Amino acid sequence: MKFSKLLVLFLSTVLLASCTSDEKMKQQMSKILKEDPKILTDAIEKHPAEFITALQNAAKNAQDAMGKQREEDEKKKLEESFDKPLVAVIRSDESIRGPKDAPLTLVEYSDFECPFCSRGYQTVMDLMKKYPGKIRFVYKHLPLSFHEQAMISAQYYEAIRLQDEKKAFAFHDEIFQNQAKLKNGVAFLDASAKKVGADLAKVKKDLNSDAVKGRIAADMKEAGEFGMQGTPGFLLNGVPVRGAYPADYFVSLVDELTKRGKVKL
Repeated sequence: MKFSKLLVLFLSTVLLASCTSDEKMKQQMSKILKEDPKILTDAIEKHPAEFITALQNAAKNAQDAMGKQREEDEKKKLEESFDKPLVAVIRSDESIRGPKDAPLTLVEYSDFECPFCSRGYQTVMDLMKKYPGKIRFVYKHLPLSFHEQAMISAQYYEAIRLQDEKKAFAFHDEIFQNQAKLKNGVAFLDASAKKVGADLAKVKKDLNSDAVKGRIAADMKEAGEFGMQGTPGFLLNGVPVRGAYPADYFVSLVDELTKRGKVKL
C-alpha cells in the first residue's frame, strides 16, 4: 500500500471518530497497526516529509472543523439566550448609571486590573453615548485571583459607594482611565479616592466590612452561576457577552432584540 494512503487511513483511524465509507478499511488498518505498529514507524522514517505534510493538513482540517462546530454552538447558545435571558439580581440599593427605568440594561462583571476590562470600560462609555436615556449600566465585581490589585480595588469601590454612588462612579472611571498606575497599589487607590472627594478615613474603615466583602462575594457568585469565568463579562437585557467585544457587537444585539420585539427604544 502506498505511504500516502497508509498515512491517510492511519490519521483517519486515530483522529476521527465518525463513520465513513472507508469504515471497514479503517477497522482493518487499526487491527494491522495494533498487531504490528512497526509498519507505520518504518513508513514514517522512509517518508518523513510526506508524514509532516499530511499531519499538518490533518491538523488544519481538524482545527477548521472544530472552529465551525464552536461557531455553530455559539450561534445556538445566542439564539437560546434571546428566548431565555439570564436574569441578574438588581438590588434595591444598586448603583445604576442612566435612567433606572431604561429599556436597555447592561450589567458588567469586571476586574479593575484586567487590561481587557479597560476595553470593556470604553465600550460601556460608547454605548452610554449611543443610547442616551435608553440604557442603564450596572457594574458588578469579578476580581481574578491572579490580579494582585483587583480585589482591593473592588473593596475601595464598594467602600466609596457606601458614601456616595456618584463618587464611586468617578472612582471607577479614574481607575480604568489610569489603569497602569494600579502597579502603585494602595498609594494610587488612596490618591484616587481623595481625588473623587471620598472620605479616605471612612473608606479605610469600611474596606474590610461585611457590607463591602459580602457584596463583592455575591457578585462573584452570580458571575459564576452565569458561566462568567473570565473578564469582562456582560449581560445585555439578559443576553450574555463573554469578552471585550467592541460596541458595534452590542449594537447588533440591540438591533436583534428590537427586531424580535424584546425591547422598544
